[in-house]
Amino acid sequence: MKRISSLLTAGRSRCLASVLLVSLAMASHAAIAADPIRIGVPVGLSGANSVVAPSVVQAAQLAVDEINAKGGILGRQVALEVADDGSGAAGAQKAFDSLIFEKKVNALISMETSAARNAGLPIVTRGKVPFIYTSFYEGRSCNRYMYVDAWVPDQQVAPIVDYFMKQQKAKTFFLIGSDYAFGRGMLDFTKTYIEKHGGKVVGNEYLPMDGSDWTSIISKLQAAKPDAIITSTAGGAPNVTLTKQLRAAGVRVPYGNLAVDEGTAKSMGADAQGIYISGSYVTNIDTPANHAFLAAMQKRFGADLKTPNDLSVPEYEAIYLYKAAVEKAGSVDTAKVIPALAQVSFDGPRGHIQMDKQRHTPLTMYLGQVQADGSVKVIESFRNVDPGAQCPALK
Repeated sequence: MKRISSLLTAGRSRCLASVLLVSLAMASHAAIAADPIRIGVPVGLSGANSVVAPSVVQAAQLAVDEINAKGGILGRQVALEVADDGSGAAGAQKAFDSLIFEKKVNALISMETSAARNAGLPIVTRGKVPFIYTSFYEGRSCNRYMYVDAWVPDQQVAPIVDYFMKQQKAKTFFLIGSDYAFGRGMLDFTKTYIEKHGGKVVGNEYLPMDGSDWTSIISKLQAAKPDAIITSTAGGAPNVTLTKQLRAAGVRVPYGNLAVDEGTAKSMGADAQGIYISGSYVTNIDTPANHAFLAAMQKRFGADLKTPNDLSVPEYEAIYLYKAAVEKAGSVDTAKVIPALAQVSFDGPRGHIQMDKQRHTPLTMYLGQVQADGSVKVIESFRNVDPGAQCPALK
């Protein structure tokens, strides 16, 4: 009897131990499931991008709210970690380092100046985190951890230059930009395109990214008497100061801006009227997906809503693309998520988005002109414009 009793006691002990192990495992699993997936958003809350950054943050917030309301990603809620990169290199280094190594974000999804992006990329490589860059930019920036869901000059420049040459009969062009990677990269591409198609560039001038006095450049512009001007400045504040000074100087030739978004155009007031822009998003895209997005933004932010634009909408879509990649990978592990980012897609306000062209995406582009109320009247659209050769060496 004692032997039987001993066996029963031992059996109960093993059973209790098994139950305890199962309980501990379940508790551990629950703790992991409860830990949010953290998305870092380094963005220019100060500096040149401060005009547009609030709209980018709002777009990210809406995407996260929608995803969390439907159960999150792989059963985990999503948390945003926003950091000010100061719109430049020094601030970006601090923001990237803090988000990756202190906040321990699972991914970075952000709209930034090219100076900020270039400064942050070595830190992305060191931290080995997925990075979706959501800003239009000068193209051909490649990193094994980076994907881009915004336009490049191969998609954006032709509509404006072709329109000026064919419809406005422009033969001579004056180019003005901010003196950094984006400004110079965009205008180098533009100059080559103009000359290849029989036009002539009669001026090519730059001001530091944080510069605000365009007087001497505008004097050179007036002396050159071009048929049209094309500008490429750091998005936000430089757009405002340059356009205001062009108008005050009485410059009235056709004006194409390669860097202004619809939100910034609205903030310019009457100064923006007549500017030609080319981009992948305008608020009057007449599709159910865009109408639903705009309604959701209005409901979420009300009177505080910043105008959705070609810098904020890619942020919204990129968070959904990251969600799709994580779900396809079944994990937030970088080694699994990186290849999945090229395989997933999202149908959003801009249409079908898939970053499968050398880590970039074909986009429908719109040629438009800013109206008196800051809205953009679409003149012509171009479907599924290929981004061209961007990162052929990356698999």
